[in-house]
Amino acid sequence: MPAWIVPAAFAAVFAASLALTGLVTGLLRRRQVLDRPNERSSHLVPTPRGGGWGLLPPLLLAWAAVAWASDDWSGVWPVVAAAVPLALISWADDLSPVPPGWRLVAQALAVTVAMIALPVDTRVFQGWLPLAADRALAGLLLLWFVNLYNFMDGIDGITGTETLCLGLGLAAAGWMAGSESADTAYALALAGAALGFLAWNWYPARVFLGDVGSVPLGFLSGWLLLRAAADGLWLPALVLPLYYLADATLTLLRRLARGERVWEAHRQHFYQQAVRHIGRHDQVVMAVLAGNAGLAALALAALSQPLWALAAPLLVAGLLAWMATSLGR
Repeated sequence: MPAWIVPAAFAAVFAASLALTGLVTGLLRRRQVLDRPNERSSHLVPTPRGGGWGLLPPLLLAWAAVAWASDDWSGVWPVVAAAVPLALISWADDLSPVPPGWRLVAQALAVTVAMIALPVDTRVFQGWLPLAADRALAGLLLLWFVNLYNFMDGIDGITGTETLCLGLGLAAAGWMAGSESADTAYALALAGAALGFLAWNWYPARVFLGDVGSVPLGFLSGWLLLRAAADGLWLPALVLPLYYLADATLTLLRRLARGERVWEAHRQHFYQQAVRHIGRHDQVVMAVLAGNAGLAALALAALSQPLWALAAPLLVAGLLAWMATSLGR
């Protein structure tokens, strides 16, 4: 694959996402597809919902183009194809609630396709498990990642920032490890899509991702992380998303312990507590950005010295503790 495709993937998807999100925002507002504030919301004014339509088409087209140019089509086209029905049922949920069971079935089918798309001779868990167990556990992790991405998309700019950091972090890790440029291009395309959308979603947001954006982004990002782990970059794949994993998982466990309906909307995530303390989404997201920058540095350092990865949980614990207190007042 020509070397110029790697930076071109970032630039092209960024420009297309930036332009298309603007068009989609205007259309959503004219059609009154709005997220109206309620007692569980973190926003105060009706805001268009469904901005995922601005970043998803350029991202999927870029992945398809890179896969074709790098002769990686058989490994990627099933994932690109599975993201489309996943986006459609998520969009239906944006317009009118879809029963959780149907959404879970659609997500499970997409995850199954993604697991089949992984090469048979690769193991996500580096050969520690038999193939069937490897794929089953990886599939469960991806299914959780899809849902936690949706759960965490609760304030302006947070999921765009997380996706940007994951894309750039995976690209840097792949480059340092000398991985195939196709994987770097996929990661940079993901980052470009997120950056173009962030221009419209930064506080105060002019448009929200909606489920049509957060669910497919979780699916594509999670699959890219699993692919990186299968290619030997398992420490970066674990360290880079650690904040999102920790916030979503700990919040879910706390809600389960209280007997709450975990599929219902709420305002109990650590980042939501921080917004209540501070009052501004952008300040909280900047803290997330700083934390993710630290995780990226640790992930890259762990490529040469794995012990650096042990500092990642400490960094995330400090970030969560800050979010859970009133230190930001």
